[in-house]
Amino acid sequence: MAEVKEKKSISTWWSGIKSEFAKIVWADGDTIARQTTATCVASVILALLIVFFDMVIQFGVDKLIAIGA
Repeated sequence: MAEVKEKKSISTWWSGIKSEFAKIVWADGDTIARQTTATCVASVILALLIVFFDMVIQFGVDKLIAIGA
């Protein structure tokens, strides 16, 4: 009896999964390309900002060390 109940719950679960997947609206290729491009551009800009601020801070620390030496 327990096996029959388990089988029903698995089949019910699987049909629920299939019905939920049918509701998914996938983005079109153009939207994905634009979002990927925007993400890459934002990542490069952020990386450049981090490098710039790192260089400025390193320059300041080097000057402080030179003054103290």
